[in-house]
Amino acid sequence: MIKYSSKINKIRTFALSLIFIGFVIMYVGIFFRKFPFVMTSFIMLGMLSIIASTIVYFWIGLLSTRAVQVICPNCGKNTKILGRVDICMFCNEPLTLDPQLEGKEFDEAYNRKNKK
Repeated sequence: MIKYSSKINKIRTFALSLIFIGFVIMYVGIFFRKFPFVMTSFIMLGMLSIIASTIVYFWIGLLSTRAVQVICPNCGKNTKILGRVDICMFCNEPLTLDPQLEGKEFDEAYNRKNKK
């Protein structure tokens, strides 16, 4: 069985991983203290990764404001849907607002324009 998660949570996880990757890159720079150019390069790359994560968090915040809020029929909590199909953020219940997809097996490919 494939493990799905909501699109918003996937993007947030990616942004969080960019932060940790940035810190790891900066810590690697500490090992090159004798070579200031190399150390500075690693620190700058790490900072770029952290700045990229900030941009991704800002972007997902903007996407989150235009997402449709629904009440999950399984757990009863408010969740957000991006696209034609999505997963509940809390209980992983497949959700859709498209009446043509009701009753069909969940597939993230339904969000692509070329998949019918």
